Amino acid sequence: MNLSTRQLRAFLLLAQLRNFTRAAEAIHLSQPAFSAMIGALEESVGARLFFRDTRNVELTTEGRVFEASARRVLQEFESALNDVRDHVERRRGRVSVAVLPSLAAGWLPPLLAEFNCTYPGIRLEVADVLSERGIARVRSGRADFCIATVSVDDSELQSSAYCTDRFHLVCRHDHRLASTSRIRVKDLAEERLIYQVRNSIVSRYLETALRPYQANAVMEVEQLPTVIGMVRAGLGVTAIPEFNLYDFHHPDLVHRELRFKGLVRRVFIVRPRGRPFSFAAQALYDLLIARPPASSVNRDIEGRRVSGRAPVSRRA
Repeated sequence: MNLSTRQLRAFLLLAQLRNFTRAAEAIHLSQPAFSAMIGALEESVGARLFFRDTRNVELTTEGRVFEASARRVLQEFESALNDVRDHVERRRGRVSVAVLPSLAAGWLPPLLAEFNCTYPGIRLEVADVLSERGIARVRSGRADFCIATVSVDDSELQSSAYCTDRFHLVCRHDHRLASTSRIRVKDLAEERLIYQVRNSIVSRYLETALRPYQANAVMEVEQLPTVIGMVRAGLGVTAIPEFNLYDFHHPDLVHRELRFKGLVRRVFIVRPRGRPFSFAAQALYDLLIARPPASSVNRDIEGRRVSGRAPVSRRA
């Protein structure tokens, strides 16, 4: 059976007007063409839907049964069309993104607030997770795309370079390196380094950059607030990606950019290969592409004491 919405609308119009001539005029058809459309509908249904004589047009018993179904089908079809239009025009929808916790804490919230103001009907889902978990979410379909420090290029996923992230030394304001204009590799190699062990990619970057020297790692802890506490207590210094400075705002800490060769962390956007975004996901993706994280954070206060805020969370 091959029925069209045009046939259903013609049927319901005739059921309402009970007159072939007026129903045909209402949809801008000749009466013979309209009669042929109704005849084709009855043939497809396999039942006579209207009783006709020279003066009256009435629904048959089968026609009354079909009328209720036709109204329901058209209502569902119109509802489906409206849903699609809402998604296309970004009045409704859902977008899920996985983002590195350091970016989800500082850079992302203002952009999401702007997005929500522009598209209030789109539901936002954010997973603040490290790279491996973010990539897993994209691979399983739980996230439309992710921002990660790992590039993926396989049959399911593809990556594109997004931004770069420099490293900073963080130490107490009274530390010997706090006022040094340019820190050398040897200077850092002589220091007691405190690592966040779960962010092992950071330690790999540092160990590579320090060669031929060897990092003097005196402590490895799980949580970033613990790193902050240890540095504040004078137990050592730490080297962190620039985007993580969001957590180190404290009056007795300073940060200094490390200008070592190769000590730049690359950040990627990972998305499904060959699969177009939904309209909602495309809108958020376009916004983030247009407004990447700044490549240098607070250069104007580099080397000065970071003011004002206590550490707030466990970002990596």
